[in-house]
Amino acid sequence: MFTNEEKEALFKVISTRRDIRTFLTDPVPQEAIVRILEAAHHAPSVGFMQPWNFILIESNEIKEQLAWAADKERRALAIHYEADNRASKFLTLKIEGLKEAPLTICVTCDPTRGGAHVLGRNSIPETDIMSTACAIQNMWLAACAEGLAMGWVSFYKKSDIREILTIPPHIEPVALLSIGYTNAYPKAPLLETANWEKRKSLKSLIYKDKWGELAEK
Repeated sequence: MFTNEEKEALFKVISTRRDIRTFLTDPVPQEAIVRILEAAHHAPSVGFMQPWNFILIESNEIKEQLAWAADKERRALAIHYEADNRASKFLTLKIEGLKEAPLTICVTCDPTRGGAHVLGRNSIPETDIMSTACAIQNMWLAACAEGLAMGWVSFYKKSDIREILTIPPHIEPVALLSIGYTNAYPKAPLLETANWEKRKSLKSLIYKDKWGELAEK
């Protein structure tokens, strides 16, 4: 189905993808944006509900407002790290590049799309958000393949984002994704480089038959 070179390219994109916070101001080519959105729209979705929408944000004024919302939430959350003396370190982490990136895409989820009885969603209502996350992953991999960097901003109050982007109350703003070129694409995840977290051993996460029974001991 795929050549060895194609398989290698796919796994290279998966393993080298990074969450980026530093961007150049060079514009993102329109054709690249279209390909990234096409990749998102080809993501799997439970019941083929396709619950996503994409708000393309290039206005500097709106990006300033989004950056304000992210910084407000970041400062509010710093208190949670005071117990282990990580509050000051947390505040030094660069958590977003909203003002620098030439493009930010807000990915939303419409839990009402498809009606009350979407195939496969009745038992697990969260599958609409799960499906939207699949679209985001596709976007990230496509951006990486295009030579572009992407950063997922998750520090914000949903109410702030709804107000700034005039999102209806029933629509969930799932992610703010900043996209652009960068000259700082690290080999390791930024939080690992900053000694905030490290990648867990895959072996310790794989169980066999029952929870807690390691597949490989």
